[in-house]
Amino acid sequence: MPRPIRVAIVGAGPAGIYAADALMKSDAAQEPGVSIDLFERMPAPFGLIRYGVAPDHPRIKGIVTALHQVLDKPQLRLFGNVDYPADITLDELHSFYDAVVFSTGAMADRALDIPGSELDGSYGAADFVSWYDGHPDVPRTWPLEAEKVAVLGVGNVALDVARILAKTADELLPTDIPANVHAGLAQNKAVEVHVFGRRGPAQAKFSPMELRELDHSPTIEVIVNPEDIDYDEGSISTRRGNKQADMVASTLENWAIRDVGDRPHKLFLHFFESPQEIVGADGRVVGLRTERTELDGTGNVRGTGNVTDWDVQAVYRAVGYYSDELPKLPFDPASGTVPNRAGRVLAADDSHQTAVYVTGWIKRGPVGLIGHTKGDANETVACLLDDHANGRLPGAELPEPEAVTAFLEQRGVRYTTWDGWHRLDAHERALGEAEGRERIKVVERESMLRASGA
Repeated sequence: MPRPIRVAIVGAGPAGIYAADALMKSDAAQEPGVSIDLFERMPAPFGLIRYGVAPDHPRIKGIVTALHQVLDKPQLRLFGNVDYPADITLDELHSFYDAVVFSTGAMADRALDIPGSELDGSYGAADFVSWYDGHPDVPRTWPLEAEKVAVLGVGNVALDVARILAKTADELLPTDIPANVHAGLAQNKAVEVHVFGRRGPAQAKFSPMELRELDHSPTIEVIVNPEDIDYDEGSISTRRGNKQADMVASTLENWAIRDVGDRPHKLFLHFFESPQEIVGADGRVVGLRTERTELDGTGNVRGTGNVTDWDVQAVYRAVGYYSDELPKLPFDPASGTVPNRAGRVLAADDSHQTAVYVTGWIKRGPVGLIGHTKGDANETVACLLDDHANGRLPGAELPEPEAVTAFLEQRGVRYTTWDGWHRLDAHERALGEAEGRERIKVVERESMLRASGA
C-alpha cells in the first residue's frame, strides 16, 4: 500500500491552514492519504489573525474557530517557534517531505517614496499594527505624543490604524489587548486623526462594514468634506459594477452632509489629496504636504498644482504590506512575491522549481481579504496533487514522520505544538478571566513558550 503524500507548509496563518484543509479534503486524502506538518516561526499559530487584525475586530478573529477545526485533524501536526531558514532549510525540508508549500504572508511595510519618510515621527503602519497586536519581536512601547496625526492610505489597515489612534484605551479593554499596549494607549495624546487618499470615494479600498465601524465609537467624530464627494464616468462605472464600492461611497456621502457633532476625537477622511512630502524640522515630523488632485474621467486622477500644508506631528504610512524574501526561492522585488505559475514556484529559466509551491500573499501580493486565500490554496494544492499524480515530485523514500521531531530536538529548537497552543490559549483566557475579560494576549516569546510547554 503506498504511503501518504508528505507535505510541509511553512507558515501557519490562514493561507497555510487553508492549504492544509484543501489537501485533507482532496481525493488524495483518501488514497494514498496525506500527512501535513505546519511550520510557524511564531510560538502560536494563526498569523495575520493574531498579529495583523485590530483587537476590536472580534468578528474577523472569529475565523479562528474555523481554523481550529482544521488544525484538530489527525493528519496535521504543528511545529511552532520554528524559523525558516534558521532552524530548518529548504534542502532539509526536502529530505523529510515530498513537497514544500510556502505561505509566509507579508508583515513588512511597502516603501513610500516621498521626501521625509525617514523622519522621526514617520511610521510604517505594519510596525504599529505589530505593536498593538502584541507581536513578540517588536518593542513594548510606542511613541504617542502627537496631538494631530496623519494616516496615508485608504485601505482597511489605514482604517484600523486611524481607529486605534482615535479611540480611548478603555474602549479597547473588552478585547484581548495586551497590558503594555493598553498602558501605552492610555498615554496617547492624539485628538485629531487625518486619513488621506489620493483618489476619490469610489476608489477607496475600505470594506463597507469596517468603514461604518468608525462611527460606532462614542468618542470618535468622523468628518468628511462635502467637496471631496466627486465622481466622473469611471467612478460611476465602478459604483455600478462593484456593490462594495457603491456602499462605501454612499456611507461617505451621508457623512459629508451631516452636521459635525461634539465627540472629543475628530477623525477626518480626506480624498483627492496626494502626499508630496512629510515635512520635518530638526529631524522630526512637523507637517504633511499634499497636492490637490482631480478626476480625469477614467477614475484616475491628475495633479492640480494646488498644495496644502497640514499641521501634524506624526505620519503613519499605510500604503501596503511587503513580503520578506525567502532564501533558496526566487523573488520579485517590484511585487514583493515569489514568481510562480498557479502556485508552482518558477526557477530562473521559467521552469517549475521541483516540489516547491506558494500560496497566499507571498504568491499573489498583499491584496484582498482573508477569505480570498482559500482560492489561492485550492489552486496551489491542485497543482501539487497534479504533479504527484503525474510523477513530477521526486518520490524518494523518506524517513518516518518522527524523524522531523528528532531533527528539531537535536538542533535544540524549542518548538511548540497544537497541544501547546491549547495550553497557551487556556493561560491567556485565565489571565483575562481574572480581570473580567475574555482573554489577555501574552506578548513575550519566552512567556509564550513557557505557557505552551515548549
